[in-house]
Amino acid sequence: MASSSSYNSPCAACKFLRRKCMPGCIFAPYFPPEEPQKFANVHKIFGASNVTKLLNELLPHQREDAVNSLAYEAEARVRDPVYGCVGAISFLQRQVERLQKELDAANADLIRYACNEMSSQLPSPSLVRSTSRRIGNEGGGSYFQNPGYSHPYSLPWDDNPSGNMNESGGGGGGGSMTTTLLSQ
Repeated sequence: MASSSSYNSPCAACKFLRRKCMPGCIFAPYFPPEEPQKFANVHKIFGASNVTKLLNELLPHQREDAVNSLAYEAEARVRDPVYGCVGAISFLQRQVERLQKELDAANADLIRYACNEMSSQLPSPSLVRSTSRRIGNEGGGSYFQNPGYSHPYSLPWDDNPSGNMNESGGGGGGGSMTTTLLSQ
């Protein structure tokens, strides 16, 4: 934030506009002489009189943020006259979407790998079938459970709708369902 006086060089705005930089120059704190391109871009896009009006309407603590926003938008408009900063925002949003898809694919691969690792560590299906035991008969349904494996919830199928535990050899296909689930 360079201050302007008769001994210092004029601010970038006054130098660009070829006028004398007065001690109370509204541009001087925000457009130092070392950054002439900053004001040139802002002037080209918004015009010096519009920027002056804007800065005069704002409170002093809001002016620096406003000038930074104007400078960013002006630079974006100079680079891309059609879309400006909206083009940059759209590009970044597409990049975030692409990276999110890559992350989702990587997570799916990780889950697939973890499931393959878990299934390779499970006992063989014949061992599961021989050591499975029938548990639960709440609401007429029951299911088989591996002795070392417990479900945190009740299973959604009902392998014995009559509730008779002796029917069809101890519950029908429940044991094979457990074997199928554990071997996947």
